[in-house]
Amino acid sequence: QVQLVESGGGLVQAGGSLRLSCAASGRTFSSYAMGWFRQAPGKEREFVATISRHGITYYADSVKGRATISRDNAKNTVYLQMNGLKPEDTAVYYCAADSPPKLIITTTPDYWGQGTQVTVSS
Repeated sequence: QVQLVESGGGLVQAGGSLRLSCAASGRTFSSYAMGWFRQAPGKEREFVATISRHGITYYADSVKGRATISRDNAKNTVYLQMNGLKPEDTAVYYCAADSPPKLIITTTPDYWGQGTQVTVSS
């Protein structure tokens, strides 16, 4: 079983930046589709970004232009760089992974991390 551990969350002021990290255990990380989701209190979990095994990326409209997802296969790690943070970005951010033949993250990923809290103050 693959384990995903998120880090990098915290409290930032509006307009600030954070880089979230997701470290994956096990082999074949380079073959996984990776993604990020987030869930605010009282809200549904929503898709944020995904990156394919070959580096193709897609973003939710809510973060497009402010978020960058990337991966470092040598470190078995995926990142989410968030700039221009807004109070509405406040949520628990979850890393997720899908095995081949899935090309990008699905709504029911094979693996989930425990989440990391991002709080943006006004």
